[in-house]
Amino acid sequence: MSAAFFCRSRTAASGAVPRDQEMFIGHFALGYAAKRWAPGLSLAALFAAAQFADLLWPVLVALGIEQVRIVPGITASTPLEFISYPYSHSLLTLTLFGAVFGWAVSLRAPFASGVIVFLLVISHWMLDLVTHIPDLPLYPGGPKFGLGLWNSVTGTLVTETVMFALGVWLYATATTPRDKIGTWAFAGIAAFLFVGFLVNAMGTPPPSVTALWVMAIALGAFTLWLSWFADRHRRS
Repeated sequence: MSAAFFCRSRTAASGAVPRDQEMFIGHFALGYAAKRWAPGLSLAALFAAAQFADLLWPVLVALGIEQVRIVPGITASTPLEFISYPYSHSLLTLTLFGAVFGWAVSLRAPFASGVIVFLLVISHWMLDLVTHIPDLPLYPGGPKFGLGLWNSVTGTLVTETVMFALGVWLYATATTPRDKIGTWAFAGIAAFLFVGFLVNAMGTPPPSVTALWVMAIALGAFTLWLSWFADRHRRS
């Protein structure tokens, strides 16, 4: 799982930055890049499609439908062991969700925009396939896959950074600011995402699973709001 959320507070005992969820920004890179081919859709909508799996996941964890454990050292890049997430992170369910969302978008936007949304939703599984250890189900109850890039901190940082830089560049060349807010908000959200990614690379494990899903839901909503605000001050 590649989540967009992070906590900047410090633990009283150690002074370290707690890593409530690893922020992996490759998914945002695809959301940024997609603006070039779906200019009529808000950046928030594109982010939501690319990050749908990680927006649904903490809700299902909170409800007890999916399970995660905090196991420091399980990979070099994240302390989270994803025991079961058959609905938020299986290829089959994401394909179904993507088809529904893409169809809904195509009712109000060009068909191509619906296709982009569909591809963004299923792209989450494809990118996670590269980073995860074998814990991604093909379908609920099915075989699990993962190539394990998370076992290399350097590999993860380099891959995500290059992807993010390319995605931000594509967005920047596909849009122009309407006003000064459009310039500074664009820079602000890109910095927010990238700095959060770096902070989490040096962070400590979250204190509990409850803290994990609470922070994920809250900062997930904030990230979508921030992207909507920044994008409305830019034109395609």
